[in-house]
Amino acid sequence: MASLTYPRVQSYLWRTITPREAIPVYPPPEPLEYPSLPSKPRHLPLDAPFTLSTHIIPAAHLRTLPHAPIPLLPTSDLPKAERTAYNQKIRAQLRLLGSPPPSSGHPILLWNCLNRYVRKGAKGTGLTLFFAHANGFPKEIWEPVIQLIINSPSNDVDEIWSWEAVQHGDSVLLNGESLGCLFDWADNGRDILNFLHYFIPSVATDAPVPTHLRRISSEETQYRKAHGFRARTIVGVGHSYGGCTTTFAALENPKLFSSLILVDPVIIKPYDTEEQGLADHRTDGLIYGALNRREVWSSKEEALAGFKKNPFFNAWDPEVLKLYVECGLYDTKDSSGQSITRLKMPGVQEAIVFAATLTQFEVYQRMKDLDEGIELRWIVPGKPGAGELGSPGTTQLRVWVRPKNSSNVRIPSAGHLIPLEAPRDLAREIESFIQRKYGNISNPRSSL
Repeated sequence: MASLTYPRVQSYLWRTITPREAIPVYPPPEPLEYPSLPSKPRHLPLDAPFTLSTHIIPAAHLRTLPHAPIPLLPTSDLPKAERTAYNQKIRAQLRLLGSPPPSSGHPILLWNCLNRYVRKGAKGTGLTLFFAHANGFPKEIWEPVIQLIINSPSNDVDEIWSWEAVQHGDSVLLNGESLGCLFDWADNGRDILNFLHYFIPSVATDAPVPTHLRRISSEETQYRKAHGFRARTIVGVGHSYGGCTTTFAALENPKLFSSLILVDPVIIKPYDTEEQGLADHRTDGLIYGALNRREVWSSKEEALAGFKKNPFFNAWDPEVLKLYVECGLYDTKDSSGQSITRLKMPGVQEAIVFAATLTQFEVYQRMKDLDEGIELRWIVPGKPGAGELGSPGTTQLRVWVRPKNSSNVRIPSAGHLIPLEAPRDLAREIESFIQRKYGNISNPRSSL
C-alpha cells in the first residue's frame, strides 16, 4: 500500500479559547456493590497467542455535569412527519447543552467495561497498547485490528486493553438509568485517567486478573501520578472521539504515555469559521441521524441482513460488521415478553455525545503544549472524496499542531471510519510504527 503524508506546515495561529480546568479524578468510595458482566464472556481460539477476558471498574466519581433526565422520546408509532419534528426539537435541546460552564464536579456512580488481551507467557517486559473507540461503537470494534497485531511475531506487545466509555456497549448496559442527557467528553478522558491511575495492574503478566479490577495501593497511585509507570510502556491508540479523549488524558498526565497513535481524532481548531464559532453545527446531521437510528430487530440475523443492504455499512470490512452485530447488539425481551434484538447503545446517548463539542476545541487549543516526549503518529483518511473534520485543509494543519516528534500517514482505502473500513491497513501502520519506535527489545522503556 502506498503511504501518503501531509507535508509539514509552518507554525500558525488561530482564535484562541481558554480551556476549562479539569476537575479531580478518583474512584468512588468503597464499599461498592459491584455488578456482574452484562454479556457472556468471549474467548479467543485455543491456539491464539493471547487470551481474552472482560473487566469492570467504577468510573471517575465526579462528573463534569449533573444528572438530568433524558427528554421524552417519540414513540415508534408516531407518524414520520411528527417524529421528525419532535427529534428536531430534541436536537436543538441537546445543542444548547453542548458547551457547559466550568464545574467543580458532581458525584455519580457509573461503570466502565474493558477487554484485556494478554500474551501467553508474558512476563511484563513488552509494550501495553490502550485502544479507545469512536462514538457509537463497542470496545470489540477494534478486535480485527487487535487480532492482526497480536498474531504478528514481529512486535513485542505483551498486553492490550480495549476501552469502553460509560454510554457504549456493555458499559451502557451496566449504567442504564444512571445516564442522563448531559455529558462532557472530558469525562471519558478522566475515566481513562481513573483506570490508568487506580486500576490497571502494575505489571503485564499472563496471570489472570479478577473481573472487578482491584484498586492498586495509594503509594503506587501517587507514583504513577508523579512519574508514570514503573514497569509498563503505554501506547495509546484512539479513533475519533476516543482519539480526542485519550489525548485529553495524556495532556492531564503525560507521564503515563510513551506515544499516541491518533486515528483521525476529533480534535477541532476553535472558530474554524467565523459563522461556526464553537457550536460546531456540522454535527447536527450526526445528532439527528442518531436520534432516528433503528434500535430493535427480531434477531441478530435480521439486523445483519439489513445492515448489508445499507450503503453506510457497505464500506465496512465484513469481519468488523459481524463483530458489531455480535457485540454491539444484545438479545432481550420487549414489554410483552417477546424476544427481540436491541442496540446496546441507545441512539439518544449517541446523539448526546455528538452534541458535546467543547472538549474537541479545548484539546486542540492545548495540543501545542503536549509533552514533546510523547511521540505522535497521526493516521488520517486518504480515500478520494473523503471529507475532513473541519474546513478543507484543516487535516494538514491538525497533524502539525504540535510539530516536534510527530508524523502522519494517510490511508488511501478509508474515510473517517478507518478501523471499520480498513482494519488490515490500519494494523499494518500500527505494526510499522511499533517496530520502528520500539523494535524487538526486552524492555521498551529503556529506549525512551
